Amino acid sequence: MKHLILCGTILFIYSATLLAESPHPDSPVIEGLEFDWSTHRRSAPGSDNFQLTWSDDDHLYGAWGDGGGFGGTNSRGRVDLGFARIEGDPKNYRGINVWGGFQAENPATFHGKSWATISIDGELFMWVVPDKPKGKKYRNHYEYIELAHSTDKGASWTKADWRFEEGERLTIPTFLNFGKDNSGVPSGYGDYVYSYFVAPQDPEMEQQGPNGVELIVHQPGVLYLARVQTSKLMISRDGYEFFAGFDKKGEPRWGSLTEKQPVFEDANGAGWCLSASYHPTLQRVLLATQHERNRSGLIGIFDAPTPWGPWTTVEYYETSSPFGAVRAGSELPWKQNIFFVAFPTKWFDEDRFTLNFTGAGRGKDNDSFNTIEGRFLVK
Repeated sequence: MKHLILCGTILFIYSATLLAESPHPDSPVIEGLEFDWSTHRRSAPGSDNFQLTWSDDDHLYGAWGDGGGFGGTNSRGRVDLGFARIEGDPKNYRGINVWGGFQAENPATFHGKSWATISIDGELFMWVVPDKPKGKKYRNHYEYIELAHSTDKGASWTKADWRFEEGERLTIPTFLNFGKDNSGVPSGYGDYVYSYFVAPQDPEMEQQGPNGVELIVHQPGVLYLARVQTSKLMISRDGYEFFAGFDKKGEPRWGSLTEKQPVFEDANGAGWCLSASYHPTLQRVLLATQHERNRSGLIGIFDAPTPWGPWTTVEYYETSSPFGAVRAGSELPWKQNIFFVAFPTKWFDEDRFTLNFTGAGRGKDNDSFNTIEGRFLVK
């Protein structure tokens, strides 16, 4: 497959066999992605993650980790979990720290990490995993998952009184985001909120501590899909149904937590975090996660006509050509350490998009909020 990189008026074309190891066939809709690296913007150095949702006030909202957020650095204003608002279009946006971080509008009130925020009826919901679980002196993002709710655009949060546990073979989740304030959900999906969960490689593994393995690409890669009626999102974990395979007619079955079946698999692995969004023009769900090795730009971007598949491959970046390897005109010594990419739904425009990404770097290069404009190469 050929990939296009634009920088000013110069067009760079390079070839790479990106799909050779992909576990899923090529997308029938999207040939690939074209990026214009001259549009690359970098903000919030030292802060990572930034999965974003589009709320009813036309702003984007999302969480970051381990930094001071917008205007901060890796040390200035540092919090392990902060929450931001991003105002404006892809070319002229600005970030504001709502909860935690440098010169924030409100202080952060609990610890954790998040790669999952969604806006519904003007209110925000955020899946949160622990930074250091209570009673432990070391980090373990894998241990459990809580749901937090904000009625004031992230200024304050209330947590549900229930959890999902790693021992149930569930770790760091993300929401499937649709349009503004969760509008534009296809009728065939029902009045549900969908969440993808990463299955741990070992349900007893830890990030640090006695069973510490750090943050890894789980192998084999398995994702689970849960849905819950919108009105019951916070009420009880008992309201969550899990994808449990297909019936004889090929329709999805939904069952209890113990009946769950993989909705996505990749023998090369699935990252410890992921993103999911729905493109209304292409009518495709877009799913992005790592494979093979952590913090190396080895990103897979997949698409499907429904949240439960069937999955096909848009891009599958390999060691020979990881995501972001070629950045014409960049002034920074970029490293191949990207671990998260996402498509904010506000920034879809027909076949054009603005992607945000982040990576490692301890405050340098990819350890920041990065955006780049691009285009889906539609078949």
